[in-house]
Amino acid sequence: MKQENYNVVAVMSGTSLDGVDLAHVSLTHNDAKWAFKIGAAVTVPYTVAWVERLKLAVDFSPEQLESLNKEYTLLLSGIISSFIEEHKLAGIDAVCSHGHTIQHRPQEGFTLQIGNLPEIATLTGHKTVCDFRVQDVELGGQGAPLVPIGDRLLFSEYTYCLNLGGFSNISFEEGMNRIAFDICPVNTVLNYYANKLGRDYDDGGTLAASGKIITELLKALDALEFYSLPYPKSLGFEFVKEVVLPLMEKYNAPAEDKLRSFTEHIAMRIAEVIREKGENGRLLVTGGGAYNSFLINRMKQLLPTSFIYLPDDTTIQYKEALIFALLGVLKLRDEVNVLGSVTGAATDHSSGRIYLP
Repeated sequence: MKQENYNVVAVMSGTSLDGVDLAHVSLTHNDAKWAFKIGAAVTVPYTVAWVERLKLAVDFSPEQLESLNKEYTLLLSGIISSFIEEHKLAGIDAVCSHGHTIQHRPQEGFTLQIGNLPEIATLTGHKTVCDFRVQDVELGGQGAPLVPIGDRLLFSEYTYCLNLGGFSNISFEEGMNRIAFDICPVNTVLNYYANKLGRDYDDGGTLAASGKIITELLKALDALEFYSLPYPKSLGFEFVKEVVLPLMEKYNAPAEDKLRSFTEHIAMRIAEVIREKGENGRLLVTGGGAYNSFLINRMKQLLPTSFIYLPDDTTIQYKEALIFALLGVLKLRDEVNVLGSVTGAATDHSSGRIYLP
């Protein structure tokens, strides 16, 4: 008989580089249904030096990436161990860690999340489940998004689940399948221009609200090829670095205007996706972008008949970590944790690696 209750530490680092999210998660499987509780949860910010290094890593050589992976695994292990010690967590079944995405080129059969070396289990002293994306890419999938199975199993009362992090991604049921894909960049671009104005991020969207829409830029962004591609599809920082930012830098305009234009672009792309699927419904919004009230208000204006729901702060901030806890537990149970209908992989599968201390 399979275990019914799980006590795990979930670890997630997103492309927005705001830090490492850690959450103590209890998961219960009863009557074919999953329930969860998030206990202690924190975000440990990166140092300025680590932020800069992770930004540059997309262009690292194989030797540099190998060194970075070792050092980041050591860093991450220390953060995890400190979290467990500080909150006096005992009886942990596993650490479930996403790692940090450095390169994501599924069309070339390649994706890299650092911090997933086998040493992480020894360094933390706990069984570790990690490296969830590689197997999916090997099976012909995008390796992303992985969160939708958690949306199905933990948040089924919502028509759509939307995450606003470094990128926006959405998931929903279509027939008998869960469908999900990345929509567009969000904080990877907004933070870039907020940084130019001396801010870590655009708090509440106030900087964007003070700017003006650059009409030609908005048209050029909407015309990007990615938006016309069929799903499944996913984005990596390469798209921002090689396509979006060079396009935006062609326009000689204040950073506030670029923030206003890109915020409008985000709202329009999201609204278009939901209108295509049928606007009426309950839309759960999580991720750091949920605190961008200017963006949320633009979405509400563009989707007047949709119910846009922002949950409690813990769920907003740690939903992705929570779902990687679930992915890890499903892997321990040898059950499907990645859906081929979402990623485009040849089949549903149980992805990830299990390392013992």
